[in-house]
Amino acid sequence: MAPQDHRSPLISALATTSETYSAAEKQTPPRVLIENHAGFVRVPIGLAGPLRVGASGSPEDEYYAPLATVEPTLVASCSRGCKAFTESNGLRFKVLGEGMARAPVFSFYNTDDALAFVKLIPAFQDQMRRDAESTSRFARLQALKPHIIGTQVHLIFNYITGEAAGQNMVTIATQAACDLFLASSAAEKLRIRDFAIEGDMASDKKASWRNAASARGVQVIAWGELTNDVCERVLKCTTERLHRVLMTMTQAQTRNGGFGCTVNAANVMAAMFIACGQDAASVAESSWMHLTPEYDAHSKDLKLSLFCPGLPVGTVGGGTMYPSQKASLELLKCRGAGSKRKLAGLVACFCLALDISTAAAIASGDFTHAHRKLARDKDDKSKL
Repeated sequence: MAPQDHRSPLISALATTSETYSAAEKQTPPRVLIENHAGFVRVPIGLAGPLRVGASGSPEDEYYAPLATVEPTLVASCSRGCKAFTESNGLRFKVLGEGMARAPVFSFYNTDDALAFVKLIPAFQDQMRRDAESTSRFARLQALKPHIIGTQVHLIFNYITGEAAGQNMVTIATQAACDLFLASSAAEKLRIRDFAIEGDMASDKKASWRNAASARGVQVIAWGELTNDVCERVLKCTTERLHRVLMTMTQAQTRNGGFGCTVNAANVMAAMFIACGQDAASVAESSWMHLTPEYDAHSKDLKLSLFCPGLPVGTVGGGTMYPSQKASLELLKCRGAGSKRKLAGLVACFCLALDISTAAAIASGDFTHAHRKLARDKDDKSKL
């Protein structure tokens, strides 16, 4: 972490936001959108970085990641990974796509009726699009995709949602479109027996192959490389050794039937989600990530990439309205047009930094020592 005199005013503001927020609460209570509100839980925020990052078509810049966590070693390890990548020309990211899904289910008396419904979807999808988009300035319906399961049709509505994550937005839009359709004469002729706004094919807040194959959120890839010199100096192991450990982990995860291939990237994802006002439960559907190491025996450089098929993030709406979360987004320079995609890219980059640092700690034999040193109360001499 940078010394105090190198911190920007935003970093200093973030460190004091919780105190000023408590004082401000007494004067003007904030609008809190939860039921039975009883107060706030203060979670420590550490700043990991700096990390040099560039997006395709954008200049490089240095960023600090606000990590809201109670886990010692996380900030230190992520910062170490940031240092290694920054000294090896930084990281880059590119957004590959985005979408937010809701998947209502229509039930019929028999499969013949379900097939008849699917056949007619192209005829009424334009009207459904107009009805759905009438509920929001930002929701844009991209596609309808039906799946027949017995006598039911799960119809996936896929949207673009502006700078919002859009999970509530697409629910409201889909409900409106389906309600108007169900009230139509066309629906009456199709003999629809039952309807529910979600049949669980959207894989909301749960890991699934669908979310790995099709973006529910922002799909992004982050990449960079480590030189052997930097790896030995910062991460305390050679790039060859680090590559061997990462490949060993890949094989073990395959034998375990692991879902995705990372070291512990979800730690950073969860910490940034909480700090930046995201839906923390969405980590469950975003934790499928694919870390790819490629070692060049001639140059000894280690190329690394992290593919994240869907990060349901937003920079407006939801928890982004609270002061600490606003400060976190400002720290990451994620406000205004295009900020949602940038936030997703930065989350992916800091996840990659943590993965490499953790794997290097295992490769160098420092993993246990770091946790013994940082993860215990220094005044507690008892054995765990």
